[in-house]
Amino acid sequence: MSVETVRAYLQQFGKDQAIRELDTSSATVELAAQALGVEGARIAKTLSLHGPGGCILVVTAGDRKINSSKFKARFGVKAKMLTPEEALAYTGHAVGGVCPFGITNPQVSVYLDESLQRFDTVFPAAGSSNSAIELTCQELVTLSQSCGWVDVCAPL
Repeated sequence: MSVETVRAYLQQFGKDQAIRELDTSSATVELAAQALGVEGARIAKTLSLHGPGGCILVVTAGDRKINSSKFKARFGVKAKMLTPEEALAYTGHAVGGVCPFGITNPQVSVYLDESLQRFDTVFPAAGSSNSAIELTCQELVTLSQSCGWVDVCAPL
């Protein structure tokens, strides 16, 4: 997928014009925060992990990481990141632009980490390594077609 594919997906929600394409890379939390002029914690990074029978995407605050014991307790498997090739194959997005929007693969489940709920708005990627969109947490739930909120992360 690409930013254009995400834009087409978000059009059904009237949010396609809200995507910001940046002049610089937003492929990491630090780069995205600098490019958007916000604190890194508000960057909603999408982590791609192996799950039972497929892939689990966990969207979490930029100042968080997966907590292995919480992840295993919630999903019943060890937390193991996908390779860049696996992430692309499952989600259609390359690492640096992985986002929870427009995922059509039935083997992918999207979850939102509770760490995001402390912010009025957050900034997930939008399908490329230089795009983002500002959303409320409720908008993120709707647009990502999330399976729900989880507590599987810890501070960096």
